[in-house]
Amino acid sequence: MRKTVACGLAAAAVLASCTFGGSSAPPAEGLAADQTLSFPIAQEIGDFDPAQITSPTDVDVLRNVFSGLYRFDEKLHEVPDLATGFPDISADGLTYTFHLRADAHFSNGDPITADDVLFSWNRAAVKQGEFAPLFSVVQGYQQVAGGRTKTLSGLTKIDDHTVQVVLARAAGYWLTEVGLWPMWLVDRKVVTSAGDDVWFTKPETLIGSGPFRLTAHVVGGSLDFEPVAGWYGGSTGALKHVHVDVVSDPAVQVAGYETGVYSLVGYGRQVLPAVTAVKYATGASLSSQLLLVPAGVSYWLGFNLQSGPFAGDAGKAGRHAFATAIDRSVLERAVCSAGTSCAAATGGVISKGLAGYLGDGADPNSKFDPVAAKKEYLAWDPKGLKVKGLTYSFDTNPFNTAVCTNLAAQWKANLGVRVGCNDVDRGTFFDQRNGRCAYSAFRQSWSADYNNPQDWFDYLFVSHASSGGSCYTNPNLDSLVETADARPVALALSYYQAADQLLIGDVVYAGLVYGIQQYLVHPYVKGVGGTALYDFSWTQARILQH
Repeated sequence: MRKTVACGLAAAAVLASCTFGGSSAPPAEGLAADQTLSFPIAQEIGDFDPAQITSPTDVDVLRNVFSGLYRFDEKLHEVPDLATGFPDISADGLTYTFHLRADAHFSNGDPITADDVLFSWNRAAVKQGEFAPLFSVVQGYQQVAGGRTKTLSGLTKIDDHTVQVVLARAAGYWLTEVGLWPMWLVDRKVVTSAGDDVWFTKPETLIGSGPFRLTAHVVGGSLDFEPVAGWYGGSTGALKHVHVDVVSDPAVQVAGYETGVYSLVGYGRQVLPAVTAVKYATGASLSSQLLLVPAGVSYWLGFNLQSGPFAGDAGKAGRHAFATAIDRSVLERAVCSAGTSCAAATGGVISKGLAGYLGDGADPNSKFDPVAAKKEYLAWDPKGLKVKGLTYSFDTNPFNTAVCTNLAAQWKANLGVRVGCNDVDRGTFFDQRNGRCAYSAFRQSWSADYNNPQDWFDYLFVSHASSGGSCYTNPNLDSLVETADARPVALALSYYQAADQLLIGDVVYAGLVYGIQQYLVHPYVKGVGGTALYDFSWTQARILQH
């Protein structure tokens, strides 16, 4: 711990000479002697308890410490982890039988059994963290959520290595959710002996079943991890040490990278300063260090289909005209930092890199056609009365302001319509948009929680969805989504994609941009990067001689 503190982010000149816990054994050919992966995160880990985790940064760091029955690989495919394979599922889709591997154990050596699954899942449901509703399809969840019991009636132990779950309704997407953090396992013996509310506050009792364990923690300063000896999953990879600094200033993060203190910047879903991203993207000698991957977030223009000028069938032509009057390449150049932070959205509402993405250029409403758009607009609103005083509403931040400024300029140039930018404080905006469908045109976005289209449609577009903001109702879409929700994802995708095509046909949204995750990586650091949702596991990383 003293070495960690001494090498804290105090001065770049000093930091460049720091080393961390290198192996004394001769390095493998091509590998550096010091196998330390180091990177910064902007904020202290908010929750070390899987039942309470909400932050993407926390998920990316702690998915190396904890594990569950399933995990997601470098292509976002769900693969068995503590389970021996995929579950046996009854013909009606209600009963799942999971088989656990017999050789699995926690980082302290405690064996993992069915009792740990029941303890961990019941505990997470009782805790009622933000993601506890992932258990909502399990029989008995409502009783647990209401405080009437502390055990899910649909969750039972068959034997020491077999767990059975009975759902209240068929939900094929639930298997994807089983791979998420509320389902990660905690050691019931440690939690009970150390204390349910404090076990996760000290390295010695933060016991998980992942390939790494926390060895030191300076609150607000740094975290250190080492591989778990004899990990049940096999090799933990080349790394001997992972060092994470808490550094709030992105410019200081980059300075640490450029002086060689950090192996990379970007793990924990960090964002580069725009000037840095552009410098690396456009510099011939630097571009190879900038890794860009799709991020699971979409931004779009939402329309109010309940009231105002764009409502109902009568407003469809207006919605279409406003959508096709946007040149997304112009928008991308204005707000995406040379294509390093976002990219034009042309393939449906679900962002690129996720299941359900329709494909580049698949959304005809994203095709820029100013001549046809103006003609359609003038036929719909020849005197400009319908959109007189129209505003585009958004929650206040620089990105949203820049998007509105660009859209307003395009609509003025391409349609001859003046649209005002209505920036609203975040709380008010969400209350008015989601709860009351109060805005005629508004900013909408979604950051995926997991790789299943159900996460988008059930919360945003089915009738009475809680987060849509459009007050959209279409029984045909509801039927498609209901059918898809009940089926395994492989059999459900075509239904979800058909539902997106309905949204496109009804011009419920106008896609704007998809997010991009950025990584700065030194040439000698290999096996790092990420998917649209998660950073790659630390088990894949290695440091080459340099």
